[in-house]
Amino acid sequence: MDWAALARELVTLIVVIDPVGSIPVFLFAVQGVPRALHRRFALRAVAIAALVLLAFLVGGQFLLESLGLRLGSFQIAGGIILFLFAMTMIFGDSKPAREIEEAEHHHLAGAVFPLAMPSIASPGAMLAIVILTDNHTESLANQAITAGLLLLVLLMTLGLLLAATYVHRVIGSTGASVISRVMGIVLATIAVDAVLGGFDALGVMDVAPPPVESPLNKAAPK
Repeated sequence: MDWAALARELVTLIVVIDPVGSIPVFLFAVQGVPRALHRRFALRAVAIAALVLLAFLVGGQFLLESLGLRLGSFQIAGGIILFLFAMTMIFGDSKPAREIEEAEHHHLAGAVFPLAMPSIASPGAMLAIVILTDNHTESLANQAITAGLLLLVLLMTLGLLLAATYVHRVIGSTGASVISRVMGIVLATIAVDAVLGGFDALGVMDVAPPPVESPLNKAAPK
């Protein structure tokens, strides 16, 4: 078992899901929700996000291939979208601020939007999970391990949401914004690697392998 590869996949999932960035969204979304429902609110949001991401893990690549799309093309498109998403995290409104503006207050409705989607199950997370579980290069055992890492990150997210009031008091809105921007820089780098990996998979260019392989630039069938 390659522990270094597992660590890289775990970091990738943490970056694209951004558990800390969801804390201000949760705190704002539950303002109009009775305190007794806060735990249920968090559980529902994480459960919905898990179902969405696991659905992409199981059927995302099948959908692409049924449409006649190559994973290399998806890697390039996904990398571009991830890069644009990272730019909004770095230069635009912070992820929490943008999603807080769209929050709903009607009891548990906000658990679906914007907390479950797009805060936890973000577009970047959906794209990353498909690339990380490429059926052509990853065995079922490796895909199951990736699913386990995904659930681990979601459990981490749930733990932060349940402790959101304390965590937010410690880091504040400014702290959450800074962390989101740092994660945006990391995500931009991952996005560039994904695009280069897509070009290499399609045979457009021969990209030299990096010293340490990125989880999102694995070669796909050409």
